[in-house]
Amino acid sequence: MKKDAQFDLAIAKLALKTHPFAFELDRAFFERFEQNIIQDGNLHVDLALTKTERVLTLDFHIKGTVKLICDRSLDEFDYPIDVQQQLLVRYGDTVTELDDNVLQITPETQTLPIAEHLFDYIALAVPMKKLHPRFQNEPDENPDADSTFIFSTRSQDAPDDDDEDTTDPRWNALRNLN
Repeated sequence: MKKDAQFDLAIAKLALKTHPFAFELDRAFFERFEQNIIQDGNLHVDLALTKTERVLTLDFHIKGTVKLICDRSLDEFDYPIDVQQQLLVRYGDTVTELDDNVLQITPETQTLPIAEHLFDYIALAVPMKKLHPRFQNEPDENPDADSTFIFSTRSQDAPDDDDEDTTDPRWNALRNLN
């Protein structure tokens, strides 16, 4: 990821209250990341940063569209994104990520980079199977398939009854050990 001060929040100079921020994300934002999930988009980010003595609470609201490539037709389409996430940043002795949405920074930290968090929130909102909207309402390719089947150790060619001749002969030898 390329560094950009545009997405670094100067937290050291902020007063102890809630501060609103707004960002516009476009193709240039997604080109900062070495990835091929999202190439382009048009998103608006509203961020409410609440600063207290011990914790920073960042409430993100990301809304807009990203351009995706359909897995079936390879056509490009706009996919709507509407994400609300919260990031907690607490003060401690070291800079570390404690959880997916909890960071720890030192009290001397001047800026907080949020570009990677923005990208992660957007990328997690993208479905694994990307289908163009014209394919969304099509029925499944095999409607007769049993969707409740999970796993079976029996082969499909095996007979249903458990005869002695289908049993492994090693088990017969073990039964005679009494």
